[in-house]
Amino acid sequence: MKKISLALLLLLSGCAVGPDYQRPSASVPLHYKEAKGWQRAAPQDDQNKGEWWAVYHDATLSSLLRQVSISNQNVASYAAQYREAQALAAQSRAALFPTLGYDVSGTRSGTRSATSGARSTTNSNSAQLSASWELDLWGKLRRTREENAASAQASAAELANVTLSAQSELAQDYFQLRIMDEKIARYQQAVAAYDRYLKVIKNKYQAGSESRATLAQAQMQLESARASALDEQWQRAQLEHAIALLLGKTPAEFSLPAAPLTASLPQVPQALPSQLLQRRPDIAYAERNVAAANAAVGVAIAGYYPDLTLSASGGTSASALHNLFSLPYRVWSLGPDLSGTLLDFGATSAKVDQARAAYDASVASYRLAVLTAMQEVEDDLVELNTLTSEMDAQQRATDAARESARVTRNQYEAGMIDYLDVATTEASSLSAQQSLLSLQSTQWVTSVALIAALGGGWQMTP
Repeated sequence: MKKISLALLLLLSGCAVGPDYQRPSASVPLHYKEAKGWQRAAPQDDQNKGEWWAVYHDATLSSLLRQVSISNQNVASYAAQYREAQALAAQSRAALFPTLGYDVSGTRSGTRSATSGARSTTNSNSAQLSASWELDLWGKLRRTREENAASAQASAAELANVTLSAQSELAQDYFQLRIMDEKIARYQQAVAAYDRYLKVIKNKYQAGSESRATLAQAQMQLESARASALDEQWQRAQLEHAIALLLGKTPAEFSLPAAPLTASLPQVPQALPSQLLQRRPDIAYAERNVAAANAAVGVAIAGYYPDLTLSASGGTSASALHNLFSLPYRVWSLGPDLSGTLLDFGATSAKVDQARAAYDASVASYRLAVLTAMQEVEDDLVELNTLTSEMDAQQRATDAARESARVTRNQYEAGMIDYLDVATTEASSLSAQQSLLSLQSTQWVTSVALIAALGGGWQMTP
């Protein structure tokens, strides 16, 4: 009884071997090079982000993105893993408390003498309750609970990261598809114009007022535009298939009719709150893995110490069923069980070293996640800032190319120049328009990438 009292005293003292968790430091600058107004942040990965895509004001996009968390099969897989991690954490909490079990049995056995042939039969009936409690003297069970709880939190962050990744990928595909619709429309307009030119030149060729070379040039320009339009169409189909996959559908089940892009491109605020970066689920995932690895060190250290389990059982045992609950047939047992390792040739020490190394690796991964997040935000910010000036220049070039094409068309129709000059300026104008659309596509995609890099937008919701 003295040993049991001592064990209970140690248990109540809250002793737990291994280091208590402290969030590892990560070097975060006071501001970004490409944006002003950033301050050092405290982690806020559990903050509600809302529907980050609402800033684009596109009803079709919003409808699609809401389906990702429901129908995306990769998200569904990680959701199941999160439920599994939650169940494991609940199991670890239950291990801190006593367990109560029961055992009821009844047997009938017989023997037969080989010499006399006489038979004898015996009955055995028993009913028993048992209880056991592993005293967490050294904090092994508590550290295990901490490890599994942190792992469950990491799983939740991983689920959020996978969901955000799938949503941002779908949004990027959607904007690329819409810009591709515009590209195809421009090619189709060019095909219609080139076809009209070709008909005119054929008539002039048959009348003897145009050369064979001019006719060939017009035919080449028309077919080249058709080929470019077809090239855009199969790329558009693949984007549509990718969106279907992100929605958990087959390509045959999903279609997105061609339509103009009516979304609004959000403007990045001049001052972005510092808490945004800390909302990134991948950073939360890495930090929770550090907490789990820290607790695992305590579990490994507890291997040096013995385990103490208190157990008790009581019940009855009788050959006749009607005597089973009679006082003379009652049985009971009570006692502690102390078990440990006397010699393992360094196995426990190796486990501790392994746990410490895993912790160091998780700290490095956490710091790398923070550095990577900083780089992604910087990259997206500088790209958006540069694209603005680049698109302005390309817009001016496109306007000039269109004006040049208009002037040469008028000159050709007036008989002042050859069609070769028209073909050259028309091709330059079409190329400039397509280049401008490509820059717009990059701008939309980078905008989504920045929102994802900030953990789901720059709107701070309570």
